[in-house]
Amino acid sequence: MTTTPLTIAIDGPSGSGKSSVSKEVARRLGLAYLDTGAMYRAATWWCLREGVDLADADSVTAVVDTMPLSQSVDPDNQVIRMDDVDITEIIRESSISTKVSQVATNLEVRDILRALQRSRIDAERNGGFSGGNGIVAEGRDITTVVAPDADARILLTASEEARLARRAKDVHGTADAAAVEATKDEVLRRDADDSTVSQFQVASDGVITIDSSDLDFEQTVRAVLAAIEQATA
Repeated sequence: MTTTPLTIAIDGPSGSGKSSVSKEVARRLGLAYLDTGAMYRAATWWCLREGVDLADADSVTAVVDTMPLSQSVDPDNQVIRMDDVDITEIIRESSISTKVSQVATNLEVRDILRALQRSRIDAERNGGFSGGNGIVAEGRDITTVVAPDADARILLTASEEARLARRAKDVHGTADAAAVEATKDEVLRRDADDSTVSQFQVASDGVITIDSSDLDFEQTVRAVLAAIEQATA
C-alpha cells in the first residue's frame, strides 16, 4: 500500500499490454485502476444503442454528454454499466472495436470524457475506492493531456509484430498467421485513426518509455514498477 496519493499515467498503442499491465500495477500498489479506453468503447456502444449515426459528430457529442455511465475502478472487479445494463464484456466485441475510432476521434467527445477522467483521478486522490492512495490511469493521452502532472508518466510500447501477436491471442486465442491477419486492420487502423487526435507513439518530455517487445508480462510489470519508483524517488 502507498502512504501518499499517487497518480500514475500510462499511455500506449493497441497491443502494448498497457491495460493488463496497468491493472496489475494498480493491484500491487493498492491503487484504483481507470481504463479510459473502456469509456470510449462504452460511449460507442451507447451511441449505437441510441441509434445515432456515428458520422454525425454533433449528435454523437450530445448523446455522450448525457450517457448514464457507471464504471468501477477496482482492478479486481472491472464492471461497466450503462443504466442497469452490464456492458463489461459487450464493449470488447469486434462490433465495437471496429467503430470506436469514429467516437474517439470526435474532439468534443474527447473533451467530455477527459473531464470525466480527471474527476475520477481527483476522486481517488481524495478518498474514493482506494481510500486516497491514488490511481493508475491508462489510455492514449493520459500522460500528455489528462494528467500531465501525474507523479509518474509512462509510455508502454512494443513492436508492431509483438502488438499484433498479443491482440490476436487476446481476441482469437492464438497468434497464428490467420489470427494475426484478422486482427491487423483493427489494431493498426485504430492506432492510425487515434494518432490524429492524441499523442501515444512517442514519449513527451518527462515521460518514461518502456518497450515490452521482448518482455513477458511479469517482466513488463516489474519494469513499470521500477519506472514508478524512479519517477517518485
